Amino acid sequence: MPIRLQFCFVKAVFFIVGPTGTGKSKLAADVAQEIGAEIVSADAFQIYDGLDLLTAKPDATTFAKALHHLIGVVPLHEEMSAEKFRRAAARTIDEIHSRSKLAVVVGGSGLYVKALTHGLSSVPESDPTLRAKLNATGIEDLRSQLIALDPRSARKIDAQNRRRLVRAVEICLLTGKAASTQRTQWRSAAGVADTDRARSMTRGTFVFRDRDELYARINHRVKAMFENGVIEEVRAIGAISSTASKMIGLSEVRELLAGRMSILQCVATIQQATRRYAKRQLTWFRRQTNFEPLNLSLFSHNEAVKWILRRAQRSFAAQQ
Repeated sequence: MPIRLQFCFVKAVFFIVGPTGTGKSKLAADVAQEIGAEIVSADAFQIYDGLDLLTAKPDATTFAKALHHLIGVVPLHEEMSAEKFRRAAARTIDEIHSRSKLAVVVGGSGLYVKALTHGLSSVPESDPTLRAKLNATGIEDLRSQLIALDPRSARKIDAQNRRRLVRAVEICLLTGKAASTQRTQWRSAAGVADTDRARSMTRGTFVFRDRDELYARINHRVKAMFENGVIEEVRAIGAISSTASKMIGLSEVRELLAGRMSILQCVATIQQATRRYAKRQLTWFRRQTNFEPLNLSLFSHNEAVKWILRRAQRSFAAQQ
């Protein structure tokens, strides 16, 4: 069944986006507390119920400052997608607005954010029979198929990323068209194919830090994760979906539990994977949004809150 083009009503919404480890959650909570707003998370893994340490969910103090939505609401065994998130976020934002409240969208999952700001292209949903067949296909065969069906996507997709290879081939086979041509069919939140207009309708801040500081924060957070019990957290989980299983650190901790990796190797590998993910997030947000950038390395926490608060207040006033 094709996805119908649907769009999120983004009036009275302010975005705070950026890579993992920047401190978005605490900043957003303080901003939301000041203006009486509620937070809508745009994090592909914090949306799952469980694995709070592994996904770096906000702490109790942060949660207490503002009402948070779409954190810990999806069972680990359930598949998620940008479209499912878009529908859930749209309903949540509408419900917040119905109570005359403001919404602050916070997150680092670029595709989820873009699903809200630009809508989604009309690519088909997964076909269970075809998906099972493709999942049973070797990764080299998948790549060969994609090269034949869509050379452009084949050049861009990581040759070792099975999930993305499967999805790209699946789209090609279901639609008879190259996946790359369909992925570019983003629409604005108003339902018009006008990227500039879509960007003008969505306001927000893109937060980041100097590389050395960001990497140090990431390294520290991973160490703290282990000190606080992430190994037992992973040991205790049951069934988990293929999308949830992509959480950074999950496979590494499982390797540790199986005795195939030392704890020092596990920590170092997760730190490296998280740093690489942050680098990809930086690239995404710099290219995909026009949100006003803010280098948090140049400000204290309180100064950054005031900086964002002024822009959020202006944004909300302009949208009334």
